[in-house]
Parts: sequence; structure tokens; C-alpha cells
Amino acid sequence: MPLSDHPRVYGTAALAVAFIAGVLVTLGFKDLYPELEARYQRRKKSAHRHGSFFDLLGPVSLEDRETASSHGELSALDRGHGIVDGIEGTIGNTPLVRIRSLSEATGCTILAKAEFLNGAGGSPKDRVALSMIQAAEEEGLLVPNRGDVIYEGTVGSTGISLATLARARGYRAHICMPDDVAVEKSELLRHLGAEVERVPVAPITDPGHYVNLARARARAHSASPDTPSRGVFCDQFESLANYTAHMRTTGPEIWAQTGGGRLDAFVAGAGTGGTLSGVAKYLKEERGLGSALRVVLADPQGSGLYHKVRHGVMWSPTEREGTRRRTQVDSLVEGIGVNRVTGNFEVGRPLVDDAVRVTDEQALRMARWLVEHDGIFIGSSSAVNCVAAVVTALGLPPGSRVVTILCDTGARHLSKFWKHAGALELEDDGAGKKEEKDGQRQAGQGLRGKDLLDVLGIAHLRRKQEQA
Repeated sequence: MPLSDHPRVYGTAALAVAFIAGVLVTLGFKDLYPELEARYQRRKKSAHRHGSFFDLLGPVSLEDRETASSHGELSALDRGHGIVDGIEGTIGNTPLVRIRSLSEATGCTILAKAEFLNGAGGSPKDRVALSMIQAAEEEGLLVPNRGDVIYEGTVGSTGISLATLARARGYRAHICMPDDVAVEKSELLRHLGAEVERVPVAPITDPGHYVNLARARARAHSASPDTPSRGVFCDQFESLANYTAHMRTTGPEIWAQTGGGRLDAFVAGAGTGGTLSGVAKYLKEERGLGSALRVVLADPQGSGLYHKVRHGVMWSPTEREGTRRRTQVDSLVEGIGVNRVTGNFEVGRPLVDDAVRVTDEQALRMARWLVEHDGIFIGSSSAVNCVAAVVTALGLPPGSRVVTILCDTGARHLSKFWKHAGALELEDDGAGKKEEKDGQRQAGQGLRGKDLLDVLGIAHLRRKQEQA
């Protein structure tokens, strides 16, 4: 009888043939499999590298964009990952860097937002300058290529950002600044095409104060019948376009870079107060971190904000009669520290939980420490921020995350801050002073091998941390 007349036998034979074919295919591919696996892993790694932008943004959440917009959802500046349009496209999305030596010394993770990598003026003031210019353009106060001039009173960074962006958008810049700031800042401004007035240091109540003078210059320009152009005073200390720039950009970037707000403290100094207020409002209010996030002011010696936050009184020990060296903030530090409450600081003041006072010597030592241990070359305000971040971390449980700001590089502080840092003779490159030892000249050992808390004079805080 033919096999086709027995369906059961036919089916069994078919299964046997399929099984044998499967075995042969498997044996044939066994030597090829490792190569296929290797190719898969290479493609997987390549895809991960090219997808790093999405890793930076952290977890992705789906949402109704119309609903989010109606609730005032804020978005960060998009620097892009290809071609950007103009110098404005280089602003924002700066890296969040783990500072290894500070993290190891404190037992916490200390992260610093590298704002010196903003591509226009090289500081967080790029965000503010762009925001203030755009606000003036929207109000019709600034019109490109009409001859309009942007006026501002600044100790440097805001002026540099404004001068850069002014040229890019068809304006000129006129900057008033105190005559005791690092000279390289005014030289840079002149090379950027700005008109620079260095004026004697004066209290804010004096019409000759650099901020008041910039305001008066802008007013006189606009009142002149000889030109159709306008003078616009940006007023960085009081303009709400300052702190809102950080609410729209810096805050959201920190939120994303920490994986959805996984941080325990945010530490920053205050000059205008825009960074501190903008980031605090975004993280505490917009994102609802509230009391789970500790916001700490980093304040240099001579500034009154430390006592304002801690005791409700604007005062500094250098205000005592016979102790003041200057008529402004009594510190080598530039860019932060002030003896008045600005509009931008006031917006976020209720959200500031604590303040850390940092001496000039601590800032100088921190700046030198970061060069030697991390290869990070920063300016004075960044050094203050890092000292305060360390102090804050020592008051938190081990493993906590502290975020701070690296404002600008040390290149703008060579003739003043870094000159004094050199005078401490902490360098270990043999270029500094050499000492006699056993009849031979020996190079100084710098800060290598030393304890950070001892270097900063805060070793007692470690003991408190260990006791806790």
C-alpha cells in the first residue's frame, strides 16, 4: 500500500526530516555564531554612542504638548547636535561634570555645571544676555542695524556676553565697569568692539556707580535729537529676563542631567541673583522638589547676603568702622557678592535654605586645588561655589548629590585673583619660590598629597560628619 494512504506515517516522516534539517542548520552556523554576536555587540555600542543625547536627557516621558504648554512648561535651550544657527546656537546644554577630587573628599557626589562652555561669552551670562536682548527686541526697544546701543553696568561677564551677542544681532555695546576689576576683562570687551568706561568704585547710592552711570548713558542716548537710534539699558540686576532665563534653561537642564531631579542640594553664588533664583524656582516650584532640595547661597567675604539669608539682616563684618578696604564688596572675588537685595535675588530668596561664607584664602586654595587634582582652571566665583559645595556636602548624608556652577575660566582673572593665588606659593611645578632644605634648593610640593579639608581649614566639619 502506498505511503500516502497512511496519513499518520506520512506526518511522522515529515517531522523526522524537519528535525534532521534543523540539526544540520545548527551545526552549520555554530562556527558563524560568534562573529554574528560580535557584530551585534559592535552595532549596539555604536547605537549607544550616537544616542548619547537621549541619555543626557534622562528618562523620556510622554505628555500632551498642548496641555504642557498651557501650564507653562519650560524647555531648555537646544544647542543641537549638528549645525546650529549663529553664535546664539552655542549657548546652553552645558555638561554636568562630576568633580572627582571633591567627591572623594566628601563622600558625596559633587557635580558642577560647566557654564564656561557657553559659546558666546563663556559664562552663564550668555543665557541672561540673550534673554534680555530678545525681551528688548520683542518690546520694540531694539531694532537691528538701526544704530541702537546696549548699555550695561557690569564687573565683566555680562558685558562680555552682551558685547558678543550685540555684534551678532546688529547692535553696539557700551559697558560701564568698576576700575578695580581685572584689566583683561575690559581689554577683551574692547576687542569685541564695545565702548568701555572704567569708573571709580562707588556705593550704589552714588550717581557715579557703574550701574547708575550705564542707566544715565542709555537715557541720554535715547533723548538725543541727533540720531534715530536708541540706547537700551539692560539692567541685569533688576530685569526679570535674568532669572527667567535660568528658569527656562539652566533649571530644566539640571533636572534632565540628574535623571529627573536626583539631587539633594543646589549651591550657587549671587551677584544679580538670577542663577540662584531661576534654578531654585524651577526645581522647587515647577518640578515640586520643595523641601527635598536644599538650596544654598555661596557668599564671598565682604558680601552682606550671607547674613541676609541666615539672620534677615543685610550686613557684613567688613562694614565695621575702620575695617573696610573698599567701598564695594570687600573681596578679591568678582561676579558674586553684593550689599543690597536685587529684584532677581528677592524673587528666589524665600527658597534659599542656607548660606555658606567663603573667605578669599579659601577660594584661592580651592582654585589651586582644582588645577592640581582635576585639571580644572576656574575663576574666583567658581572657586567660591566649589568651597560652599564641599561645606554643604559635609552636612549631608554620605552619597548625597550636590550640584553647583562653574561660571568662567581663570583666564579672565589672571591679573587679580590668580595673581594672589600665585602669591600663596602652592604650585608644585617648580616655577614658584624654592626653599632651602639640607643645603639644597627644593621646589614646593603644592597641594599634592594633602587633605582638602585641611587645605581649606574646615577639618572640623569632617568630625561633625563622622559623629553624625
